[in-house]
Amino acid sequence: MIRASTLLPSGSWDLTKEADRIELPHDGRYRRRIAMRGLGDTVFLLDLAEATMLKDGDGLRLDDGRVVRVIAAIEPLLEITGDTHLLSRVAWHLGNRHVPAQILPHSVRIAPDHVLEDMLKKLGAKITHMNATFDPEAGAYAHVEHVHARADHGHDHAHDRRHAHRHSHDH
Repeated sequence: MIRASTLLPSGSWDLTKEADRIELPHDGRYRRRIAMRGLGDTVFLLDLAEATMLKDGDGLRLDDGRVVRVIAAIEPLLEITGDTHLLSRVAWHLGNRHVPAQILPHSVRIAPDHVLEDMLKKLGAKITHMNATFDPEAGAYAHVEHVHARADHGHDHAHDRRHAHRHSHDH
């Protein structure tokens, strides 16, 4: 099986080398080693040195020099809007629950969750259901968070863990 062991950041590679595309949701874009099949049926082994967040427009260079473009999938999301103070409060509540969130200039986006939606409405936020790509904040300790998300580290958090692992992104 042909391997892809080099990640080419979006905008840094020659688009004429694109041989195929792979569409992945947010929770499918943090990868290191996995067999993949592109939309054009190119089968390859993603074999990166370390787990990496694949971003929309990134290229995966195959051993033969061809490139498979990463496409962020369109996913259902909640878009949260309100004034600046309200959005600050929303961000605090979501962060306190470790909810992946995409912070935009005038809104915050999260994966759908009826419990969170009810809480946010009670805070006074306007919620819009939408479909878009989901690209949440990685956080200052993103590499550490992925380790914690994949390991039982001996204690339980006081907050609701159901919201710790979400899928989603935006465009």
